[in-house]
Amino acid sequence: MHRYSYAALPLLAFISAMHTYPAHAPAPAIKPGAPIPTGLNKDIYDVRPLLHPARKFFGVFRSGAPKVMKPVDEYAALVGKRPNVIVSYAQWGDEFDSAGVSNAWKSGALTAISWEPKVTPVTSIADGAYDQYIRSYAAAARRLNIPVVISFADEMNGDWESWGTTGTTPQEYVRSWRHIHDVFEQSEAENVIWAWSPNMIKPGTRADLEKFYPGDRYCDWVGIVGYFTDWDPHTFDGLFGDTLAELRRFTQKPNFILETGAMPGRHRASDIAALFSGVSTNPGIIGFAWFDSNSRQDWRLSVNPEGVVAFRRYAQNPLYGFDPREIK
Repeated sequence: MHRYSYAALPLLAFISAMHTYPAHAPAPAIKPGAPIPTGLNKDIYDVRPLLHPARKFFGVFRSGAPKVMKPVDEYAALVGKRPNVIVSYAQWGDEFDSAGVSNAWKSGALTAISWEPKVTPVTSIADGAYDQYIRSYAAAARRLNIPVVISFADEMNGDWESWGTTGTTPQEYVRSWRHIHDVFEQSEAENVIWAWSPNMIKPGTRADLEKFYPGDRYCDWVGIVGYFTDWDPHTFDGLFGDTLAELRRFTQKPNFILETGAMPGRHRASDIAALFSGVSTNPGIIGFAWFDSNSRQDWRLSVNPEGVVAFRRYAQNPLYGFDPREIK
């Protein structure tokens, strides 16, 4: 879930139930540095046309979706356009949400899963302790065989998560990401779009994000988590410019703003205008997802009438929103 754009916040404690998973035959090992196999099965959904579409993704997070679609229906009525990306959050240990992903797809939307190892050390993941679970998750995604976005352990460059800078090293984070990706490849789950998603850099500063980056062959999109707040710049370049410049230093992968919003109040309408303008004019940014939830701040559009009016007006731009099922 959302943290502030860059401020360190107290680490929350989570208690997860233990999960037991069916046994699977061992997958063949992939040697470090060996090419990752692609095109293993001609029957798998080809997600490549979705990686950098001609029009922009128009996404949202709303609690309960896509397990149930009523929150998305209500959001579509509010903003005058149906989202084509639905962000959801999954704890490490949860089963793959086949029903939810299918619900979203039937409505014309991709599901973007933020997969969070709250109480699981990423070193253990990298060492193979959870391979049985990963294979089970990958197999479920493969059986469904429709596109799904996975963002594993986002905001890894912050210090507020157990997998962040105070809980693990960048090297161990990268090793865990690559290991998960390799297991999915072994399982032929090539219908997954991999979105590596750091938190935005504090505006006006520099930071090395490359040390957290798994590499171009392990990622399809580079996500960004960043919000307009009362203490940040109220322009798109002012808020995201330093982050985009740092990312472009080491990768040309498309950017998707995985989480964004604007604080309610006098700046919200202009912040929304800045968001749409910045995404619209940047060909490297393929879209954004609005975090429509009351979490630490009330990011819901509905609490600010001026913001709703502005959002609804800019959302009518035909550049935003398309049916991903029609992109082949």
